[in-house]
Amino acid sequence: MDQNREQSSHVSFALMSKRISDVLLSAVLLLVVSPLLIVCGVAVRISMGSPVLFRQTRPGLRGEPFTLIKLRTMREATDDNSVPLPDERRLSRVGSFLRATSLDELPELWNVLTGDMSLVGPRPLLMEYLDRYSPKQARRHEVRPGITGIAQISGRNTVSWEDRLALDVWYVDNWSVWLDLKILARTVGQVLLRRGINAPGHATMPEFRGGDARD
Repeated sequence: MDQNREQSSHVSFALMSKRISDVLLSAVLLLVVSPLLIVCGVAVRISMGSPVLFRQTRPGLRGEPFTLIKLRTMREATDDNSVPLPDERRLSRVGSFLRATSLDELPELWNVLTGDMSLVGPRPLLMEYLDRYSPKQARRHEVRPGITGIAQISGRNTVSWEDRLALDVWYVDNWSVWLDLKILARTVGQVLLRRGINAPGHATMPEFRGGDARD
């Protein structure tokens, strides 16, 4: 029992350290990138009009919904039946640049600061995917979602859904401070090289239809 209590205490301390690191780093980064964020916001406003920010409800820790904030990258274009056009047709030139450089993700630092996200963790996907996960895949919500994660440094949007979700669960089971630092370092390289921005034939990723693994 003492061993279990000691292990639980160690995990709690590690998670508290992760949260403190998230708060400090996201606050510093927001201050550093604020001029760049303003420039990007002006570019979005000029090229696409309002709103500058894209807000969408996403599942966070334990699947609880929160409002994700990003820079807007797509036009509000619809067909004759008021159905939104495919992503590749709505993605603007400025939006393509923001996605290629991951600058559209900068406002998510606010999500980290407020506690909805972490710097590192499984990416927050769509609310409608919650019912499509296998029990094992759903374990990705046992930690806060992140701006970057193990799947993002392993191929980003070129990784299949099955592999991507498996990587997320692996991260949940193997998380450590050193792993987070390694992911953050490798993320910088991924962004600079602009790797894995989109899946073949898609502006980003195809829709997740559901996994076969039911373990």
